Parts: sequence; C-alpha cells; structure tokens
Amino acid sequence: MIKITTLIAFFQKNRALEHILFWCVFFALDFPKDSLRYQNEFAFSETFVMSLCHIIPQIITSYFLAYYVIPEFLLQKRYVKAAGLFIVGTYLLAVFNRILVVHVGETLVRKGVFIQEPILEIFSDWKKIFFYYIPNLYSMSLIFLSVKYLMGYKRMKEEGLVLGKEKMENELKTLKAQLNPHFLFNTLNNIYSLSVGNSPKTSASIEKLSEILDHVLYRCNSKFVILSSEIELLRNYIELEKLRYDDRLQVSFITEIENDTEIPPLVLLSLVENAFKHGAGEDSGSPKIDIHIVNNQKEFIFNISNTISKEYKVGNQENIGLTNIRKQLNLIYQEGYSLGINCSKGVFRVVLIIKQI
Repeated sequence: MIKITTLIAFFQKNRALEHILFWCVFFALDFPKDSLRYQNEFAFSETFVMSLCHIIPQIITSYFLAYYVIPEFLLQKRYVKAAGLFIVGTYLLAVFNRILVVHVGETLVRKGVFIQEPILEIFSDWKKIFFYYIPNLYSMSLIFLSVKYLMGYKRMKEEGLVLGKEKMENELKTLKAQLNPHFLFNTLNNIYSLSVGNSPKTSASIEKLSEILDHVLYRCNSKFVILSSEIELLRNYIELEKLRYDDRLQVSFITEIENDTEIPPLVLLSLVENAFKHGAGEDSGSPKIDIHIVNNQKEFIFNISNTISKEYKVGNQENIGLTNIRKQLNLIYQEGYSLGINCSKGVFRVVLIIKQI
C-alpha cells in the first residue's frame, strides 16, 4: 500500500497535480451544499453544472489574487494599485460569476420558457453582487490563499533548513581544508629539518607522520570522531614534535576520561599545534606545554597552556588557527560551548568547554 507521505511528496514535486487535487477535493466537499440548495429544482447532473458555474469564478479569483495582485502589487508595497485592482477585479469577477450562472448554467439546465436577466442589469444589481456573489467568491479564495501561503512557508522553511545544512557542511569542509594543509606544512618542515642534518630521528618522525596522516585522511571525514582516537592522534603528534627538541621541552599530558564521547575532528590537534607553534617554536629557553583533558557526563574540558617568549605580543592572541577553530565550533555547537583565551605571566592558556547533551 502506498504511504500517505509518499503521495504528499509526489504531489509536492508536481505542482500542477497538487493544484488539481486541491480543487477536486474542494469541489467534492462543496458539492453537497449545492445539492441541498438545488434539490427541489435540478437533478444530480444539472446540479453538477451549476456547481461548476460557481467554482470556475472562484478558481479565477484565487489565482488572480495569489499570483498577480498580492505578489506584483501588495508585496511590492504598491498599495494604491493593489487596492484598485482588488476592488475592480472583485466586482468584475462577481459579475462574471452571475453571468455564468444565468446565461450558461441556467440555459443548460432549465427547461421550458424562462426569463433571463440582461447583462447590463446584472452589472447594476450591486446588492446581489455584494451580498451574495462576492462572499461566494471569497469563501473559497480565502481558503486557497491560506493553504497556498502555509504550504509556501513550509516549503521555504524546509528549503532553508536544507540550504543551511549544506552551507554549514561546506563551511566545515573549508575550515578543515584550512587546518589540514597548515598542519602538514609545519610537520613536513620539521622532517625536512631533521633530514638535512641526517638525524637518526628522521625515520621515527616519518612513521609518526604516517600514523597521523592515516587518521586525518581516513577518519576525519565525518562531522564527529571518537574522543579516544583524537587523543591517540594528539599523542602521536606530540611525540613527533618532541623529536625536534632536546630535553629543554617539557610536555605534560593528563587525561581524566569517565566515558568516551564524540567531538569535531582536528579541533584539539589545532589547539595543540598552536601551542607548539607559538610556544615551543618561539621560546628559545625551556618551554613548557601542559594539556589536561576532562570528560564526564556534564561537560568536556580541554585545557592547554604553553609558556611564551618575552617578545610575545598580547594583541596576537586570536591568530588564524584560533579564529578557524571558533568558526567551526560556532557552526556545530552555537551556544553550547565556550572557548576561553588568556595570556598572563608568561603563559598562554586556552580552555575549551563543550556541554554534554
């Protein structure tokens, strides 16, 4: 059996069929009213003809308002022309409705000799036009307009959600593309420096890089990744970076993980990379990097700090890497996270807190 949702989707894609279905349903619902009105005068087929004479002007009125007066004049703030068209159009369509009933419908269904109103008399019979035919026109037109704009609003909302999702996914891909080459460029520079000096650490650094590339290329294609895999990535990255330094670099890595969770890929790596680049990379003394990761039922906390050189300028806090990370987090979490950045007493600290849903 065909599902109702499948039928609705089919008619939504075929707008002409959607409109035909609407009017068929309305006619089927409205016909019993006409049957009661004409039950003492006409048979079923004759009542059907008279009903058509009423619904045709209603359809014309509905489309006249929905696709001409409202979009071309009212929504364009051309209010005087919109009011003029509405008044004149309504009167002429009501007259057309009366002419259709008298000179077409009654001609087809009435038998014997009968007197018909002249067309000029119909134009001047404003009481019948205003108190019967205009209400008859708008009893249907208002329903049509309501359905049309409700469906249009629903369609716009759905399209907006789809476009918003596509926009967010494209922006996330762009941000990741900005992060990955940045990381690769720095790491390859490190390996190049080791290879130039024929360092025995070169082979070990290439091995670590291959593990990192495996993670970045094949495990970071989704919106989220498992926290444990990101922690393993960080450990590999840190080991790779430590090859560049002697014992002068001190790295503390503490984790307090109550349960595994999902986080956006490469965000933590970018924060760690930032600490090495602007901390150890610019500090010729004894740089320190402290990383503390906490994950519990309420929140995920990533706390990273690094010593900085005396020449470091506080105005440089929000560099490109941190700006990209903030954009990525805004797209995913909106108000569900905080990213704190602080620089004082020779220490640069970044604290990322993500609320658990």
